[in-house]
Amino acid sequence: MTTLAPTSEAARISTGMPLSSHLREARVRAARAAAALLVGVVIGYLVSDQVMDVLRAPIVALAESRDASLNFDSITGAFDLRIKIALFTGVALSSPVWMYELLAFLAPGLERREKRYTFGFLAASVPLFVAGCVAGLLLFPRMVELLAGFASTEDSTLLQASYYVDFVLKIVLATGLAFVLPVFLVVLNLLGVLSARSLARSWRIVVVAIVLFSATVTPAADVLSMFLIAEPMTVLFAAALLLAWVHDRRRARRASESSDAPSPAAEHRE
Repeated sequence: MTTLAPTSEAARISTGMPLSSHLREARVRAARAAAALLVGVVIGYLVSDQVMDVLRAPIVALAESRDASLNFDSITGAFDLRIKIALFTGVALSSPVWMYELLAFLAPGLERREKRYTFGFLAASVPLFVAGCVAGLLLFPRMVELLAGFASTEDSTLLQASYYVDFVLKIVLATGLAFVLPVFLVVLNLLGVLSARSLARSWRIVVVAIVLFSATVTPAADVLSMFLIAEPMTVLFAAALLLAWVHDRRRARRASESSDAPSPAAEHRE
């Protein structure tokens, strides 16, 4: 009996909390995240008019020189659009809460190195994603002006509201993801999954993937919008490649220094 006690204690420590406790914790954290999401959706619904004013601003400016307006193609179109804005706004506003609850639930199962990389990735990617979304909000009015400028001033620009909002959301999310891309690649390099040499060898595939992604998030046959998304993503990929190259050089130098150092056994023989 005395010999089994350490084994039972070790098993209890290695397994951590029992399954029932994990499930209870998961329900509590999921309830908190759902409550935060609900509050965010309510706030998003209340401020949906202000959000629409921001999205409608380029159309109002365009209407000064031509006939331009947003239009709804169904009787429920305005309500559906307000719900969509409320959902997206709610997810954005509640993201600090549900991301924290998710990490707090997963953190006990991660090793120290995994925790450091995970929290470091989030600490760098969240502000960069927000900055990218802000850049997208600053970019889309100019994009609307450029694209609408291809039509003659004698023509009318009647935009379907749901299509227009989806267009803006794609631009905002695409620029946000573009800002996060280098952080993701650098983390893979820090984990030893992806080397700078591999990134350099696959640059053609990455550029093609960036172009395909840009074509997906922009309207069909809209080459200008695709270029405006693909260019910063390519620059950020180059920045990630540079950071990965610097890290690999430092890792190789440390490995060389450790291999050149005499081992304790060799020193003892001397």
